[in-house]
Amino acid sequence: MHASKRTLLALGITAAVISQSVLAAVGAPEKEELKLGFIKLTDMAPLAVAYEKGFFEEEGLYVTLEAQANWKVLLDRVIDGQLDGAHMLAGQPVGATLGVGTKAEVVTAFSMDLNGNAITVSNDVWQKMLPQLAKGSDGKPKHPISATALKPVIASYKEQGKSFNFGMVFPVSTHNYELRYWLAAGGIHPGFYAPAKGDNSGQLQGDVLLSVTPPPQMPATLEAGTINAYCVGEPWNQAAVAKGIGVPVITDEQVWRNNPEKVFGVTKAFADQYPNTHIHLIKALIRAAYWLDANNNANRLDAVNIISRPNYVGADAKVIANSMTGTFEYEKGDKRPASDFNVFFRHHATYPYYSDAIWYMTQMRRWGQIAEAKPDSWYAEMAKKVYRPDVYALAAKELIAEGKMKASDFPDFASESGYKPVDNHFIDGVPYDGHTPNAYLQQFTIGLKGEQKL
Repeated sequence: MHASKRTLLALGITAAVISQSVLAAVGAPEKEELKLGFIKLTDMAPLAVAYEKGFFEEEGLYVTLEAQANWKVLLDRVIDGQLDGAHMLAGQPVGATLGVGTKAEVVTAFSMDLNGNAITVSNDVWQKMLPQLAKGSDGKPKHPISATALKPVIASYKEQGKSFNFGMVFPVSTHNYELRYWLAAGGIHPGFYAPAKGDNSGQLQGDVLLSVTPPPQMPATLEAGTINAYCVGEPWNQAAVAKGIGVPVITDEQVWRNNPEKVFGVTKAFADQYPNTHIHLIKALIRAAYWLDANNNANRLDAVNIISRPNYVGADAKVIANSMTGTFEYEKGDKRPASDFNVFFRHHATYPYYSDAIWYMTQMRRWGQIAEAKPDSWYAEMAKKVYRPDVYALAAKELIAEGKMKASDFPDFASESGYKPVDNHFIDGVPYDGHTPNAYLQQFTIGLKGEQKL
């Protein structure tokens, strides 16, 4: 045999051995057939893409994706084992582990996206807000719009003996906390939870009434007049514009730029019983998220066509494309650039940061879901129980070793602490440092802090 051929053969054998050893580092999935849940929202896209592009199958996983009626049903079905995992609100694993609502140990090793929500008001409310809004040279309202423009509207409702009703998707949802944050930043009290008093309405002392409405039902509920406004993910804000029944006034990127929105959650029992399966799931989802943002969002129209199908989001592809392709329409004809409205991979969107978990806990404390003061160390301990960057790092390192991703695609795992730098990208300018949650809470005029309790 020619020397060069022998060398190539040897190299081939070596490469094969190396490849096998890489795969052996994680091992085959202990459970191959899986049922995963989701809610009909644009940001379920990583699950649909991982399925449709074969990423799950390449990991030896045979997945069924199943839409769920609402967030409570989804969480309950993950907890009781009917679902192996699911697209979840970022606050759900934290809330469940802390016992805010349902009590169960739920973990996440993958953040599904950043941003993706907006606050929409009815046409009638919008017309009443307009006189308070500054206009640009083009005659259109200047953004971001402060909740201060809503104060006189709420006051007029009170004078008429009517409540001003907001819809949001779940008590531990990003939507609930973003809506409350925006309202409080504008001097409007969104109301407290008082579990110790048996009051879990979240409406105690509130200037407005927030209540739960499932995402796909938001436009119809607004049109019926049951609610006056809502906070929800896409495509249900753009659907209101398309139907001519409401106007989005602010996106969550303007409330808190690059906020974590959804996660992929499993029970701690599932993660413990099927560690290899868990890692293979995260590998497939990382690849899907990367594909969604690759080449400056070049794949987004393909993704829109996938998720617009009835078995996924089941909404008009044109409506979904509004936000997924880098724009956002406020009123008909007022379409503005929004390149980061939906972020799936860039800005390390998929990494499960402890500081993200802690922010959710600060809001639970601020609005009374965590009824009593807790030391900073407690917040850190709880974050580490729920968020699993160790699993994420194992999945990422496998993808790097297999040549499917580059080390530069990820945080530097050797030095990554799990805490983002101090974040100054909130609408009220209040800086957030995940290391000092109690000091963060002290900065707010509205909300519980220190030793306060209801």
